[in-house]
Amino acid sequence: MFVEAIERVDPFVRPILSIMRTYGGSEIIPACSTMFFVNEQGCAVTCRHVAESLQNADAIYQNFLGFQGERKLHQRDRNYLQKLAQLEQKYGLKPETVIRIRHQFMQAVEQPAQVVFHFHPTQDLAVIRFLGYRKTLYSSYAVFLRDSSKIKQGKYLCRLGYPFPEFRNYRYNTDLDDIEWTNDGRADTPRFPIDGIVTRLRAENGQIVAVEMSTPGLLGQSGGPLFDTNGIIYGMQSITRHLHLGFDVVDREVVVNGRRTKVSNHPFLNVGDCVHVDVIKQFLRELGIKYYEE
Repeated sequence: MFVEAIERVDPFVRPILSIMRTYGGSEIIPACSTMFFVNEQGCAVTCRHVAESLQNADAIYQNFLGFQGERKLHQRDRNYLQKLAQLEQKYGLKPETVIRIRHQFMQAVEQPAQVVFHFHPTQDLAVIRFLGYRKTLYSSYAVFLRDSSKIKQGKYLCRLGYPFPEFRNYRYNTDLDDIEWTNDGRADTPRFPIDGIVTRLRAENGQIVAVEMSTPGLLGQSGGPLFDTNGIIYGMQSITRHLHLGFDVVDREVVVNGRRTKVSNHPFLNVGDCVHVDVIKQFLRELGIKYYEE
């Protein structure tokens, strides 16, 4: 159903690869997110929460470097552990705190001189502008739905993104006590589509801002396009909402592997929330960014 549409959309959809490290550990956590280009001028859209992570990466690391600098001053103190606890509190560091994030824009542009972010004031939407690059590495660009009245309950649509990080081109550098990208290991990650039907349209202040889908947007698909069988863009995957179904089971006795046991279950329906196409186009117009419609 979406074979040709995916082939049409894929050339302008790109993964954002991320590696993270938490305080006190050397384990590297890989993750993905998605963006798609809206014109031939190096302009892409993604989720605001994705763009904020990209923009805040340096501040997060600078905070950790500040902690390291102060910690070195007290390493010979008799009450070092007490000083360490005070510094951890000062810099907001816990075992689960992310202290380092590094990103790669895959096959987007060649050697960008600058990356500029524009954040939508109310919706989970952002624009990434690549400036001063040698050439674009994506081909074609999004074509948006012109008449959004076509977005109705039951409309069959698809999303594309990169929810399963399979890239392995990174390592922990023990000498530098830091994580880094390498030239070894798998450098790409697979695309993954997911289909569904429109279940509801969500409005805020009298304006439709989101398209709800019957299936979840998977982790890593944030920022990926929502499109029809012709590859026309209807929106952008944002978040997944968890709707409590009310079919709760508490301490029900069942037989599992031949043994009686009590189980509880609180089921939820996971639905995908996508930024509406009109919101995206309006934001692009406000920024003076060129885009295309069907």
